[in-house]
Amino acid sequence: MDIPGSARIGQGTVFGRHVVVGESVVLGDGCVIGNNVVLHPGAQLGAACQVNDNAVIGKLPLKAPRSATTTSREYPPTRIGDRCILGTGVVVYRGAAIGDKVLIADQATIREEVTIGELTIIGKGATIENRCAIGRCCKIESEAYITAFSQLEDFVFIAPGVVTTNDNFVGRTEERFKHFKGVMVKRGGRVGAGSVILPGRTIGEDALVAAGSVVTRDVPARKIVMGSPARVVRDVPEEQLLERQGWPEVTGN
Repeated sequence: MDIPGSARIGQGTVFGRHVVVGESVVLGDGCVIGNNVVLHPGAQLGAACQVNDNAVIGKLPLKAPRSATTTSREYPPTRIGDRCILGTGVVVYRGAAIGDKVLIADQATIREEVTIGELTIIGKGATIENRCAIGRCCKIESEAYITAFSQLEDFVFIAPGVVTTNDNFVGRTEERFKHFKGVMVKRGGRVGAGSVILPGRTIGEDALVAAGSVVTRDVPARKIVMGSPARVVRDVPEEQLLERQGWPEVTGN
Protein backbone atom coordinates (compact mmCIF):
# COMPACT_ATOMS: atom_id res chain seq x y z
CA MET A 1 0.00 0.00 0.00
CA ASP A 2 1.30 3.44 -0.99
CA ILE A 3 0.76 6.16 1.63
CA PRO A 4 1.45 9.70 0.35
CA GLY A 5 3.97 11.77 2.24
CA SER A 6 1.31 14.40 2.91
CA ALA A 7 -0.88 11.91 4.81
CA ARG A 8 -0.71 11.75 8.61
CA ILE A 9 -1.35 8.34 10.12
CA GLY A 10 -1.82 8.00 13.88
CA GLN A 11 0.03 5.52 16.04
CA GLY A 12 -1.40 2.01 16.15
CA THR A 13 -3.56 2.43 13.05
CA VAL A 14 -3.85 -0.77 11.02
CA PHE A 15 -4.88 -1.31 7.40
CA GLY A 16 -6.46 -4.20 5.54
CA ARG A 17 -5.56 -5.11 1.97
CA HIS A 18 -5.90 -2.86 -1.08
CA VAL A 19 -6.62 0.35 0.86
CA VAL A 20 -6.30 3.61 -1.11
CA VAL A 21 -5.05 6.62 0.88
CA GLY A 22 -5.31 10.01 -0.82
CA GLU A 23 -3.17 13.10 -0.37
CA SER A 24 -3.42 14.90 2.97
CA VAL A 25 -5.55 12.22 4.61
CA VAL A 26 -5.46 12.40 8.42
CA LEU A 27 -6.12 9.34 10.61
CA GLY A 28 -6.09 9.50 14.40
CA ASP A 29 -4.42 6.99 16.69
CA GLY A 30 -5.72 3.44 16.82
CA CYS A 31 -7.92 3.40 13.72
CA VAL A 32 -8.80 0.12 12.03
CA ILE A 33 -9.25 0.36 8.26
CA GLY A 34 -10.72 -2.66 6.44
CA ASN A 35 -10.07 -4.14 3.02
CA ASN A 36 -10.64 -2.12 -0.18
CA VAL A 37 -11.41 1.11 1.69
CA VAL A 38 -10.94 4.34 -0.29
CA LEU A 39 -9.91 7.44 1.66
CA HIS A 40 -10.16 10.37 -0.75
CA PRO A 41 -7.81 13.36 -0.49
CA GLY A 42 -8.18 15.44 2.65
CA ALA A 43 -10.42 13.02 4.55
CA GLN A 44 -10.00 13.38 8.32
CA LEU A 45 -10.83 10.63 10.83
CA GLY A 46 -10.44 10.94 14.58
CA ALA A 47 -8.96 8.45 16.99
CA ALA A 48 -10.11 4.82 17.31
CA CYS A 49 -12.37 4.85 14.27
CA GLN A 50 -13.34 1.58 12.62
CA VAL A 51 -13.96 1.63 8.86
CA ASN A 52 -15.17 -1.66 7.43
CA ASP A 53 -14.52 -3.23 4.02
CA ASN A 54 -15.34 -1.36 0.80
CA ALA A 55 -16.25 1.93 2.49
CA VAL A 56 -15.56 5.17 0.59
CA ILE A 57 -14.77 8.34 2.54
CA GLY A 58 -14.62 11.79 0.96
CA LYS A 59 -16.28 10.98 -2.38
CA LEU A 60 -16.96 14.00 -4.59
CA PRO A 61 -20.64 14.52 -5.52
CA LEU A 62 -21.81 13.88 -9.05
CA LYS A 63 -23.74 16.60 -10.85
CA ALA A 64 -25.91 15.78 -13.84
CA PRO A 65 -27.01 18.63 -16.16
CA ARG A 66 -30.53 18.36 -14.69
CA SER A 67 -29.55 18.04 -11.02
CA ALA A 68 -31.92 20.10 -8.90
CA THR A 69 -30.11 20.16 -5.54
CA THR A 70 -26.46 19.35 -6.30
CA THR A 71 -24.20 22.36 -6.77
CA SER A 72 -20.84 22.74 -8.49
CA ARG A 73 -18.54 24.10 -5.80
CA GLU A 74 -15.56 23.28 -3.66
CA TYR A 75 -16.37 21.34 -0.48
CA PRO A 76 -14.26 21.15 2.66
CA PRO A 77 -12.66 17.80 3.49
CA THR A 78 -14.79 15.13 5.10
CA ARG A 79 -14.44 15.19 8.90
CA ILE A 80 -15.27 12.19 11.07
CA GLY A 81 -14.94 12.35 14.85
CA ASP A 82 -13.41 9.99 17.37
CA ARG A 83 -14.56 6.40 17.92
CA CYS A 84 -16.92 6.28 14.94
CA ILE A 85 -17.87 3.00 13.27
CA LEU A 86 -18.54 2.88 9.53
CA GLY A 87 -19.99 -0.34 8.15
CA THR A 88 -19.29 -2.28 4.99
CA GLY A 89 -19.96 -0.32 1.80
CA VAL A 90 -20.70 2.98 3.54
CA VAL A 91 -20.22 6.08 1.37
CA VAL A 92 -19.52 9.45 3.01
CA TYR A 93 -19.21 12.37 0.61
CA ARG A 94 -16.74 15.22 0.76
CA GLY A 95 -18.10 18.10 2.82
CA ALA A 96 -19.81 15.91 5.43
CA ALA A 97 -19.02 16.46 9.12
CA ILE A 98 -19.71 13.65 11.57
CA GLY A 99 -19.44 13.90 15.36
CA ASP A 100 -17.91 11.51 17.86
CA LYS A 101 -19.16 7.95 18.51
CA VAL A 102 -21.46 7.85 15.49
CA LEU A 103 -22.41 4.47 14.00
CA ILE A 104 -23.16 4.36 10.26
CA ALA A 105 -24.32 0.86 9.33
CA ASP A 106 -23.61 -1.15 6.18
CA GLN A 107 -24.43 0.43 2.80
CA ALA A 108 -25.65 3.75 4.19
CA THR A 109 -24.93 6.95 2.23
CA ILE A 110 -24.12 10.35 3.73
CA ARG A 111 -24.11 13.17 1.16
CA GLU A 112 -22.19 16.45 0.99
CA GLU A 113 -22.95 19.31 3.40
CA VAL A 114 -24.45 16.93 5.96
CA THR A 115 -23.73 17.29 9.66
CA ILE A 116 -24.38 14.49 12.16
CA GLY A 117 -24.17 14.96 15.92
CA GLU A 118 -22.45 12.69 18.41
CA LEU A 119 -23.85 9.30 19.42
CA THR A 120 -26.26 9.16 16.49
CA ILE A 121 -26.99 5.85 14.73
CA ILE A 122 -27.61 5.65 10.98
CA GLY A 123 -29.13 2.30 9.99
CA LYS A 124 -28.33 -0.13 7.19
CA GLY A 125 -29.02 1.26 3.73
CA ALA A 126 -30.27 4.63 5.01
CA THR A 127 -29.69 7.70 2.83
CA ILE A 128 -29.04 11.20 4.16
CA GLU A 129 -29.19 13.58 1.21
CA ASN A 130 -27.24 16.81 0.84
CA ARG A 131 -27.60 19.88 3.07
CA CYS A 132 -29.15 18.03 6.00
CA ALA A 133 -28.47 18.62 9.69
CA ILE A 134 -28.89 15.61 11.99
CA GLY A 135 -28.67 16.19 15.74
CA ARG A 136 -27.06 14.18 18.51
CA CYS A 137 -28.38 10.90 19.91
CA CYS A 138 -30.71 10.33 16.95
CA LYS A 139 -31.65 6.95 15.48
CA ILE A 140 -32.37 6.72 11.77
CA GLU A 141 -33.27 3.12 11.07
CA SER A 142 -32.67 0.84 8.07
CA GLU A 143 -33.65 2.03 4.58
CA ALA A 144 -34.97 5.40 5.79
CA TYR A 145 -34.66 8.29 3.32
CA ILE A 146 -33.91 11.80 4.61
CA THR A 147 -34.39 14.25 1.75
CA ALA A 148 -32.16 17.24 1.00
CA PHE A 149 -32.58 20.42 3.09
CA SER A 150 -34.00 18.56 6.10
CA GLN A 151 -33.24 19.12 9.77
CA LEU A 152 -33.57 16.60 12.59
CA GLU A 153 -32.95 17.91 16.09
CA ASP A 154 -31.55 15.87 19.01
CA PHE A 155 -33.08 12.53 20.12
CA VAL A 156 -35.15 12.09 16.97
CA PHE A 157 -36.24 8.55 16.04
CA ILE A 158 -36.91 7.65 12.41
CA ALA A 159 -38.22 4.09 11.92
CA PRO A 160 -37.36 1.77 9.00
CA GLY A 161 -38.63 2.71 5.56
CA VAL A 162 -39.64 6.28 6.37
CA VAL A 163 -39.64 8.57 3.31
CA THR A 164 -39.27 12.35 3.49
CA THR A 165 -39.81 14.64 0.49
CA ASN A 166 -38.86 18.18 -0.57
CA ASP A 167 -40.62 18.87 -3.90
CA ASN A 168 -44.35 19.61 -4.05
CA PHE A 169 -44.09 19.96 -7.85
CA VAL A 170 -42.86 16.35 -8.27
CA GLY A 171 -40.15 17.29 -10.73
CA ARG A 172 -42.28 19.44 -13.07
CA THR A 173 -42.06 23.15 -14.04
CA GLU A 174 -39.28 25.61 -13.33
CA GLU A 175 -41.35 27.02 -10.45
CA ARG A 176 -40.28 24.10 -8.28
CA PHE A 177 -36.73 25.41 -7.98
CA LYS A 178 -38.02 28.29 -5.85
CA HIS A 179 -39.77 26.05 -3.36
CA PHE A 180 -37.55 23.11 -2.46
CA LYS A 181 -37.90 22.54 1.26
CA GLY A 182 -37.08 19.52 3.40
CA VAL A 183 -38.72 18.43 6.63
CA MET A 184 -38.08 19.46 10.22
CA VAL A 185 -38.33 17.00 13.11
CA LYS A 186 -38.06 18.77 16.45
CA ARG A 187 -36.31 17.45 19.55
CA GLY A 188 -37.52 14.01 20.54
CA GLY A 189 -39.90 13.65 17.58
CA ARG A 190 -40.62 10.09 16.42
CA VAL A 191 -41.79 8.82 13.04
CA GLY A 192 -43.15 5.29 12.67
CA ALA A 193 -42.26 2.70 10.05
CA GLY A 194 -43.23 3.32 6.45
CA SER A 195 -44.54 6.85 6.99
CA VAL A 196 -44.30 9.57 4.33
CA ILE A 197 -43.62 13.20 5.26
CA LEU A 198 -44.49 15.83 2.63
CA PRO A 199 -42.23 18.83 1.87
CA GLY A 200 -41.83 21.58 4.43
CA ARG A 201 -43.74 19.82 7.19
CA THR A 202 -42.64 20.11 10.83
CA ILE A 203 -42.95 17.29 13.36
CA GLY A 204 -43.22 19.00 16.73
CA GLU A 205 -41.16 18.34 19.84
CA ASP A 206 -41.84 14.89 21.34
CA ALA A 207 -44.59 14.26 18.76
CA LEU A 208 -45.25 10.79 17.37
CA VAL A 209 -46.26 9.87 13.81
CA ALA A 210 -47.86 6.40 13.75
CA ALA A 211 -46.62 3.77 11.31
CA GLY A 212 -47.85 4.09 7.73
CA SER A 213 -49.06 7.67 8.09
CA VAL A 214 -48.92 10.36 5.39
CA VAL A 215 -48.09 13.71 6.99
CA THR A 216 -49.57 16.56 4.93
CA ARG A 217 -49.59 19.25 7.64
CA ASP A 218 -47.48 20.19 10.66
CA VAL A 219 -47.71 17.90 13.69
CA PRO A 220 -48.18 19.67 17.05
CA ALA A 221 -45.76 19.02 19.89
CA ARG A 222 -46.51 16.02 22.13
CA LYS A 223 -49.36 14.80 19.95
CA ILE A 224 -49.86 11.44 18.24
CA VAL A 225 -51.02 11.55 14.62
CA MET A 226 -52.02 8.67 12.36
CA GLY A 227 -53.69 7.96 9.06
CA SER A 228 -53.62 9.26 5.50
CA PRO A 229 -53.75 12.18 5.77
CA ALA A 230 -52.41 12.07 9.33
CA ARG A 231 -54.67 13.57 12.00
CA VAL A 232 -54.23 14.14 15.72
CA VAL A 233 -55.70 11.27 17.73
CA ARG A 234 -54.42 11.88 21.28
CA ASP A 235 -51.58 13.16 23.45
CA VAL A 236 -48.30 11.32 23.77
CA PRO A 237 -48.47 9.43 27.11
CA GLU A 238 -46.57 11.16 29.90
CA GLU A 239 -44.34 8.15 30.50
CA GLN A 240 -43.15 8.28 26.87
CA LEU A 241 -42.00 11.88 26.96
CA LEU A 242 -38.29 12.42 26.47
CA GLU A 243 -37.92 14.20 29.79
CA ARG A 244 -39.26 11.12 31.63
CA GLN A 245 -36.68 8.66 30.30
CA GLY A 246 -33.93 9.49 32.78
CA TRP A 247 -31.26 9.37 30.10
CA PRO A 248 -28.09 11.20 31.18
CA GLU A 249 -27.73 12.61 27.64
CA VAL A 250 -31.06 14.40 28.18
CA THR A 251 -30.64 15.53 31.77
CA GLY A 252 -26.94 16.34 31.56
CA ASN A 253 -26.20 14.30 34.69
